[in-house]
Amino acid sequence: MGCCLVVGILAASPRLILFGMWLFTDYLTRAGIAFVWGLIGFIFAPCTTIAYSIAENSFGGLQGWGTVIFALGIILDIFIYYSGRRGQRERHST
Repeated sequence: MGCCLVVGILAASPRLILFGMWLFTDYLTRAGIAFVWGLIGFIFAPCTTIAYSIAENSFGGLQGWGTVIFALGIILDIFIYYSGRRGQRERHST
């Protein structure tokens, strides 16, 4: 049960952060993320969307450390989805 709670918090946190960034700052707009792409990022890849906006605003785009930050966002999204799928399979197999 504790594992499900951790996965749930991990899955919800990036979306809450992304929503806060959209609501209270212009960080996503300055990164050139249109509303539609932001919405798609919110639903499917929130960590990647956050990482892209950080790379664009703080590191000058997808070059050097910006690429590293962006890659970490992709890896984190994959990890969150994989953890959720694995937990779902374990619940159905027992």
